[in-house]
Amino acid sequence: MGLWERFAVPPLVSAACATKPFQRQRQKIVPAAEGRILEIGCGSGANFPFYTAGKVDHLWAVEPAPGMLSRAAGALDTLPIAGRTSLIAAGAENLPLENASVDTAVVTFVLCTLPDWPAACAELRRVLRPGGRVLFSEHGRAPDPGVAKWQRRVEPLWRRLAGGCHLTRDPAELLRAGGFALEHVERMYLPSTPRIAGFATWGMARLAAAP
Repeated sequence: MGLWERFAVPPLVSAACATKPFQRQRQKIVPAAEGRILEIGCGSGANFPFYTAGKVDHLWAVEPAPGMLSRAAGALDTLPIAGRTSLIAAGAENLPLENASVDTAVVTFVLCTLPDWPAACAELRRVLRPGGRVLFSEHGRAPDPGVAKWQRRVEPLWRRLAGGCHLTRDPAELLRAGGFALEHVERMYLPSTPRIAGFATWGMARLAAAP
């Protein structure tokens, strides 16, 4: 890991992902999480204040970046869910959880950065119980050709500066290809956010039925 990724990316990404438009997106889905909850790529803990304490049996918050994980620990310290939360240094592609042990998976603004999203989806399928849900809110490829063109142009530099974040992934397509059935999906451009980084997709998915 280079100096940029170690020292610059955590504060930059934390600040970008904690702006009001991104926080409003988190607030749309995170309070619905319940039971045994897995959050992949918890980052600096921006979702933590939005969990409904009475619904949380246990929260496993997984994050591979040490700089982000230390920030998450600080964000969690005084919250009601602190005693029911485990911070785990791991990537989404190799989750240290048992099969069918999770009721709800929370995925927010992380599919864009996963190095191996098919492996991450396979792990989500493994740890989710039958009938378990994935609550997601992501940003990605815009539907407007002009915006999408600029996303493709900017993405190589953007990825280097923003911790591997892709601008051109479609989160709904990734989840569908990863074996999930989308039950509710909404989309919009986030206000006060550059359009190349602000086309949001959010909703709920479950394990797709076997063919």
